[in-house]
Amino acid sequence: MSAEILINVKPQETRVAYVTGGVLTDFKIERKTSPTLVGSVHRGTILRVLPGMQAAFVDIGLDRAAFLYVGDIRDDMDSQSYPFSDIDNDEPLLDQEADENDKPISHSSNKTPIQDLVKEGQSLLVQVSKDPLGTKGARLTTHISLPGRFVVYLPTVRHLGISRRIENEQERENLRKMVQKINPSGGVIVRTAAEGATEESLKYDIEYLDRLGKEIFKNYEKRKTPGMIHSELDVELRALRDLMSEQVTSVWVDDLEVHKKVSKFVTQLMPKYKQNIIHYEEQKPLFDLYDIDIEISRSMDRKIWLKSGGYIVIDEAEALVVIDVNTGRFVGKKDLEDTILKTNLEAVREIAHQLRIRNCGGIIIIDFIDMEKESHREKVLDALKEEVEKDRARTNVMSMSSLGLVEMTRKRIRPSLIKTLCEPCNYCEGKGYIKKKSTVANEIFRELERDMKNTDSKKTNLVVHCHNAVVDWIYEVEGETLEHIEKKIGRSVAFKIEPNYHLEQYEIFLV
Repeated sequence: MSAEILINVKPQETRVAYVTGGVLTDFKIERKTSPTLVGSVHRGTILRVLPGMQAAFVDIGLDRAAFLYVGDIRDDMDSQSYPFSDIDNDEPLLDQEADENDKPISHSSNKTPIQDLVKEGQSLLVQVSKDPLGTKGARLTTHISLPGRFVVYLPTVRHLGISRRIENEQERENLRKMVQKINPSGGVIVRTAAEGATEESLKYDIEYLDRLGKEIFKNYEKRKTPGMIHSELDVELRALRDLMSEQVTSVWVDDLEVHKKVSKFVTQLMPKYKQNIIHYEEQKPLFDLYDIDIEISRSMDRKIWLKSGGYIVIDEAEALVVIDVNTGRFVGKKDLEDTILKTNLEAVREIAHQLRIRNCGGIIIIDFIDMEKESHREKVLDALKEEVEKDRARTNVMSMSSLGLVEMTRKRIRPSLIKTLCEPCNYCEGKGYIKKKSTVANEIFRELERDMKNTDSKKTNLVVHCHNAVVDWIYEVEGETLEHIEKKIGRSVAFKIEPNYHLEQYEIFLV
């Protein structure tokens, strides 16, 4: 199916949409105020080693310390030597698996305690593997990987991997032989885009990335303080490097300067696609061609309606994402089991779509509608596995429980769409709810009783400062309760409205 890439540019924000058959299937956004750090390489300094966590906090020049886990530290870690000059070119390239995102799959068997690998004050060459998320700092690795058009270059190891998305065994073998003939000084993961590539193209990619790796090491040695020494490409160039393929018929760019930059990049890296780069000059906003802004707004809603009348509810929590499937207005035509199956199957497609657009990651729990037939459960699970195979992010779908729950994981590298475009409600502080007026009123009554037990003077009166909605509730509904409290404490109680108070906020003063 043909696809298009739309690049919408504003002074402080760049958005990239990947559209297949008129439907948004991938979305990336980057703002100058909060650019992604994933892929950037830094000189870091160990601040603190935590043996109990088998991890270390590392200063890489950011406001918040980054996190380095023992499994992300090379076994040959040495503060005085780096592998750009140490790798033995006579060592054979060892086969290594690569995941669906053309990244090496780590099989680290590092049993050495972290306190024996790194020390406080030690300098390290590190790469950001995950952006800071919530209260967590960036996650780091000492295994440097440099993505190109056809390969991911690994200057710290001697491994060879072929993307699992290349399924033709003959093609895999041809690519393996070409890389072995080139005999790079570092490791290589052959990306999906390399399918059908020539040896010359692979060699050009590898040699460029090898030079880049050596330049990074030189910059590391020059820099004496923690900080960035290499940054990833801008979002529009990353998107083209990773998403450009034979299926992409056109790349629309609505900014002239970015169009020039993109054209130059494509001409150098993948010249056969240079005629696909088009400067969009129409008055109509670029994203309105396929109602992409409407789709993005829809993907920020908690409830997503399905075409049949059913719906799914997506709740993104700190630890996991929970998705609930409901029949809603869909009543079916045959029997209940058939209605449930059709709703669940429709939900599968929408869930996979939403996970990609929202960029949800980590643990994901899907609560499908209960199905009595085992064949129906298997059909829904198979459909889910088939849909998530289209996802560039690594996913892993577990079996379905008897309650209809499916556990799955999706690799999380960058903040989700919600975390990127939204912030917690400053009124409810991100809880999603506030106390009822009646609840606040009764808290005030209990506080009045409690305070009076600790007050000796019987001559003072009381003034409660609170929100006007609470005052209205007390006088309209809780008048009898207020009289009861005044008799019990032997004081009169007055209320003063504070327009700037939160609904749940109140203070009691003695007058």
